[in-house]
Amino acid sequence: MSTPLSITVLLGGYSSERDVSFASGLRVAEALRTCGHTVTCVDPADGVLAREREAALLAAGVGLAPPSLEQLGRLGRGTGSISPELASWPEVRSADVVFIALHGGQGEDGSVQALLDLAGIRYTGSGPLGSALAMDKHLSKVLFRAADVGTADWLMAPRALAAPAAHGDASQREVAYRDASQREVAQREVAHRAARFREEVERTLGLPVVVKPSKQGSTVGLSVVKELDALDDAIALAFRYDDEVMVEQFVAGRELTVGILGGRALPVLEIIPKHEIYDYECKYTPGMAEEVVAQLGDGTRARLEEQAVRAFEALKLRGCARIDFRMDELGNVYCLEANTLPGMTGTSLIPQAAAAAGLLFPALCDRIVRLALEG
Repeated sequence: MSTPLSITVLLGGYSSERDVSFASGLRVAEALRTCGHTVTCVDPADGVLAREREAALLAAGVGLAPPSLEQLGRLGRGTGSISPELASWPEVRSADVVFIALHGGQGEDGSVQALLDLAGIRYTGSGPLGSALAMDKHLSKVLFRAADVGTADWLMAPRALAAPAAHGDASQREVAYRDASQREVAQREVAHRAARFREEVERTLGLPVVVKPSKQGSTVGLSVVKELDALDDAIALAFRYDDEVMVEQFVAGRELTVGILGGRALPVLEIIPKHEIYDYECKYTPGMAEEVVAQLGDGTRARLEEQAVRAFEALKLRGCARIDFRMDELGNVYCLEANTLPGMTGTSLIPQAAAAAGLLFPALCDRIVRLALEG
């Protein structure tokens, strides 16, 4: 038996994936305790979780929709941001390893990883650079192309299409337009930019397209647009969650995913959602999607695994990650994105892929911890 460790699981946080983070992190904590480790759960927005609170959150599970931006804004002290003092909290500073289960936001974009690096604290998963690259879907796709990893064509929506001061408060929005004439001029310019962008999307990508925040996960703020008239509203929704929005060619076909553990591919899984896409409800509601080991020819499987490892290396990832793909009816493979903090809930893909490889969930969690110590 391996040496028991003191492990702190970071979970919850301020992102739209807060509920998912609790479901993942608490399940990880339970699994690590069965391995003999001492585990403390810490929510950067709410402090150390008592075991009673852990049990209540675990029982609550993941809702049908993510928390609203308004709900998230009321967390903690209303800062909406992880404290720079996090690494100095006793429960974090004294841990042998920090298991990061903070999905989305600062837990996944490299911010928390940089804080822990500066404090000399070991943690699971990718470092600041890899996390930031994977979180930014635009940069990821640029690097995929450079590494000869297939990916669908895309455009970035002009920031002018975001509402004025979309990420600011009401007073900022008032300053944006000081009189009616300014407002009218700005609105005409935005309408003109929107019309030109719709034309560009239709000409270069065609329909349907996927519109999504560039730095979000779990399909938060994502829309599939089939009619050009719906594009503006989809872009406006995505801009609520990020200051960059991607419009990507929709690839019809099979949805496939490859987990990477310690640089090696896990069995390829196929996802068969009840909805058109593998959306938030399908990801986290039992029975809303079927996940199976993909039935593929040896050549196709090997190509997917090779593309997944190549994407993993192109983004400078480490530890455990998940690489998502679409395969069209001709067998062409398109990498959608990389996830450096894949879900660990009861319906999540990495635990299922690991189980297909003979690695049960407690052993998977322990392996992720050991990879952090090796790195």
